Amino acid sequence: MKKSHIVGIVVIAIAVFVIISTAGDASTYVNFEEARTLSEQGNDKKVHVVGQLKKDASGEIVGIEPGDNMLTVTFLMVDNDNKTNKVFYSQPMPPDLKQSEQVVVIGKYKNDLFIADQILLKCPSKYEEDVLQVSEVK
Repeated sequence: MKKSHIVGIVVIAIAVFVIISTAGDASTYVNFEEARTLSEQGNDKKVHVVGQLKKDASGEIVGIEPGDNMLTVTFLMVDNDNKTNKVFYSQPMPPDLKQSEQVVVIGKYKNDLFIADQILLKCPSKYEEDVLQVSEVK
C-alpha cells in the first residue's frame, strides 16, 4: 500500500471518530417545563431553552440581578410558551444581554432553578440594509 493511501485512511478514521464523539454531546431544544421534567426524571443532559428577557408593561427589562461580586448574574426569561423562569449564569453578565432580541440558554435544572452553562444572544443587526432610493441618470 502506498503512503498516501495510509494517510488517507488515517484522516478518514479521525474524521469518523470526531463525528461520533461530538454526536453524543448534542443537546435538544425544549421549553422550561420540559427541561424541568427531564431533570425530575434524572436526566442530566444539557438542553437549549429559547426565549426572551422578561419585560414589564412599558417594555423595560425586569429581573436582572448581578451577583454581589459582579461575576454571576440571575435573570428572568420567558420561553416560547410564555412560561417565566429564573436563570442563573455563573459568569459575568454578557455585555449585550439587555439589547438581545432573543436568548438561548444552554444548561439544566437544579433545585428548581435553571443553571445556564452558556448563553447565546441574538442581537439586533447593525448590518441590516436600509432601503435606498435609486433614480435613473440620463
